[in-house]
Amino acid sequence: MKITNLCKSYNGEVVLNNLSLTLEHGKRYCLMAPSGSGKTTLFRILMGFETPDSGQIDGLEQMTLAAVFQEDRLLEGYTALENIRFVTGNQYSGQELDRILLRLLPAESLSKPIREFSGGMKRRTAILRALLAPSDFIIMDEPFTGLDTETKRNVIELIKEYTEGKLLLLSTHYEEDAELLDAELLHLPVHTT
Repeated sequence: MKITNLCKSYNGEVVLNNLSLTLEHGKRYCLMAPSGSGKTTLFRILMGFETPDSGQIDGLEQMTLAAVFQEDRLLEGYTALENIRFVTGNQYSGQELDRILLRLLPAESLSKPIREFSGGMKRRTAILRALLAPSDFIIMDEPFTGLDTETKRNVIELIKEYTEGKLLLLSTHYEEDAELLDAELLHLPVHTT
C-alpha cells in the first residue's frame, strides 16, 4: 500500500501534511508520534471514516480491514466469545475460540458479559476480535493501553502469531513495542503552525 502526499486539516489546523508512506503486505509497522500528531486521523482515513483534503492511497481498495480502536467498542451485554463470533461467524469452532480466549482471559470470565470485565480484560477481548476477524490489514490504535507488562508480552505473542502474512499498522508511544513485535518503527512527522 502506498500513501502519497496525504493532507488533512481541521478548522485550519494542519494534522497531516504531505504524509507519504509505503507499507508492504506481510510486514508489521509501529507508528510513533506524540499525541495530537495525526496517528488516529491517519487510521480514520485508512478505515474510510475521514476523507483526506488531498493526497492518494493506492492498494487499500482490495484489502479487508480489522481494527482495534482507542475505545474498545465491544457489545457490553454479550460474552467475549459472542463478541468475537460476531466478526468471525463460523470460521472457528467454539472449542478453538475457547482455547484462544483462554490464552488472554481467565476461565471464569468466559461466561460473563463484557460489562463485568475490567478495562484490561475488555482491551484483550478487543484485540482478539481484531486478530481473529477475517482480514489482511489490521490497524491497532494504541492497543496496549491499560495492560501490565506480562499481559502485554502475552498479547504481543498472539499478535505476532495472528498477523503472520498480514499487514499490521499499530500506534504506540514506546519504541520497545516495535522491537517486541519485530516491527519496523515509523516516526510520524510533527507539524507546528
